[in-house]
Amino acid sequence: MGTFQFILQYIKKYRLQYAAGILTLLVVDYANLFIPKLTGTVTDGLAARTLDWDGVVSCLISIFALGFTLALGRFLWRYFLFGSSRSIEREMRNDMFAHLEKMDVEYYNEHKTGDLMARFTSDLNAVRMSIGPAVICVFDASVMTVMVICQMMYYVDIKLTLLAVIPMLLICVGEIYYGKIIHKRFLKRQEAVSDLTDFVQESFSGVRVIKAFVRERAELRAFEKANRNSMDKNLQVIRLQSVVMPLLDVVIGLSSLITLVYGGYLALVGDITLGRFVAFNQYVNMLVWPMLACGDAINMFSQGAASIRRIREIFEEKPEIADREEAVEVEQIRGDIVFSHLTFLHRGHSEPTLKDINLSVPAGTTLAVIGRTGNGKSTLVNLLLHLYNTKPGMIWIDGRDINTIPLKTLRENIAYVPQDNFLFSDTLKSNIAFGTDDWDMEAVVRATQAACIHESIVAFPDGYETIVGERGVTLSGGQKQRSSIARALMKDAPILILDDALSAVDTDTEEHILRNLKENRAGKTTILIAHRISTIQNADIILVLEDGEAKEIGNHEELMEKNGIYRSMFEQQQLDEREKKL
Repeated sequence: MGTFQFILQYIKKYRLQYAAGILTLLVVDYANLFIPKLTGTVTDGLAARTLDWDGVVSCLISIFALGFTLALGRFLWRYFLFGSSRSIEREMRNDMFAHLEKMDVEYYNEHKTGDLMARFTSDLNAVRMSIGPAVICVFDASVMTVMVICQMMYYVDIKLTLLAVIPMLLICVGEIYYGKIIHKRFLKRQEAVSDLTDFVQESFSGVRVIKAFVRERAELRAFEKANRNSMDKNLQVIRLQSVVMPLLDVVIGLSSLITLVYGGYLALVGDITLGRFVAFNQYVNMLVWPMLACGDAINMFSQGAASIRRIREIFEEKPEIADREEAVEVEQIRGDIVFSHLTFLHRGHSEPTLKDINLSVPAGTTLAVIGRTGNGKSTLVNLLLHLYNTKPGMIWIDGRDINTIPLKTLRENIAYVPQDNFLFSDTLKSNIAFGTDDWDMEAVVRATQAACIHESIVAFPDGYETIVGERGVTLSGGQKQRSSIARALMKDAPILILDDALSAVDTDTEEHILRNLKENRAGKTTILIAHRISTIQNADIILVLEDGEAKEIGNHEELMEKNGIYRSMFEQQQLDEREKKL
C-alpha cells in the first residue's frame, strides 16, 4: 500500500466533512473576488462624481455582507477540515496502539520505546498538518489563483495580468525542488527526535541506577550530544525554510513592483481607470496568500509524507504470534500440561535455550522449576503463555496442541506473575484488579490477604487508593512482588505461573504465601520458578534445568536420594544459611 492509498483509507471515512469544508472554502474564495471590484466601483464613482451617497451606502452594505459571509465561511471550513484532520489523527493513533498491542515481545526487544513515542506524537502531528492545513492551502491557493487571475484579466487588463503573474510562476517551479529537499531533511529530523526521546525516556526510567553509580555528568554529556544532533537536524530544516521564505517575498515584491509601474502607466494614459488600478492592486495582494500557501503546503506535504512513511513501517510489521487457522475455541481449560520433546531456539542465538524437555503435569499439580540463571526457566513459562512460537506437538494443554488454542482463551486461563513485577501508575486497588473486569472490594481484599500485602496497604495513608509511581517505584521490592501475586490471585485462573515471584520477601512471609497458595489453589495447576529450594521443596514435581536440559525430575525426597544437582544446590543453600546466622 502506497502513501496515498494509506492515508486515503482514513480520509474516505470523513469524505462528507471534507466535501462540506471544501465547498465552504470555495464559497469563501468566490465571495473574496467581489471586495476589490466593489472598492474599484466606489473609487471610480467618487472620482467621476457619478456615485451619490445612497450608492456609497449600498456598496458599503454589500461589503459588510461579504465580510459576514467570509467570517461565517472561514469558521465553517475550519470546523469541517480541521475537525476531520483531528479525527483522523485520533483514529490513526488508536489503530497504531491496537496494532502495537498485537506485536510480539521480540518486536519490543528490537524497537526502542522513544522511537515509538515519537511516531505517536510528532509524526502523527505532521500527518495531521498534511491532511488538514495543507489540503486547505493547496485547494485555496489553486482556486483562489485561478479565480483572481481570471478576474484580473476580465475586469482590468490581460497584458498587465500576464506581466504580474510571470514572476509567480518562478515560485511554482522552485517549490517543487524545495519539496524534494525538505522531505529528506525532515525524515532525518524525525529520526533525531526519536533518538532523543528514547534517550530521555531510558534515562528517567533508570535514574536510580544513574545516581547510584554517580553517572549524572556522563549522562548529561550523552544527552547534550543527542540534543545537539536533534538541534542540527532541526536547523537544517529551518535554514532551508529561512532561505526559501525571503525569496518568496522577493518574487512577490517583484510582481507588486511590475503592477505599480506598468499599472500606474496604464492608469495615467487612460487605458484603465483609477478604480480598476486600485482593484488590480488588491487582486495582486490577494495572490500573495496563494503563493505563500503553496510553500507552506509543500513543506507540510513533504513532512507529512516522511511521517506517513515512518507510521506505515509500524503497520507493515506483522505479528508472528497470532491465532492459526486450525485454532478452535475451548470451553474451559483444566490445566493439564504436557511438554513433549520441547526444544526452543531464540532468534539470533546459535544454541537452543531449551533442549528436548519431556514432562507431564496433571491438572491440580504444583510444578517447581529450578536452575541457575540463564538456563531457560523463564523461557519455559513464556512458551506456555505462547509469547513465542513452538513447533506443533511440543506443548499440550488438556490434550490439545497449544498452537490450536486461541491466544485470548489461553491467556485468560493463565495468571502470571513476571520477574519484573510491573505495576502501572495507578491506585493499588486498580493494579490488583487489573486482570479482571467484574470484581468487588471483598475479592481484592481476599487476594491481598492471600498475598500477605493487605496489612501493608491499609497502613498507607490512602490505603487501597494509594497511587504507586511509574512501574511501582514508590513500593519496596517485596511490596511490588506481593502486589503482583495478589493481582494474579484475583484472576483465579486454572493455571498460575510465579516466575521467581518470592525472591524479595523474607522466609516467614514466603511460608505464609505458600501456605495460602496451597489452600487457595487446591485442584488448580501452579508453576513455581525459584532459586531458593525452600520455596519449591513442597512441590509435587520439581524440574531441575541445567544448560536448557531437564537434568532431574521428581519430588524433593526423590531428588535428594539421587544425590545429583538438586542435592548439591540444597546443601550449598543450607550451608549459606548457616553462615548468615553465624
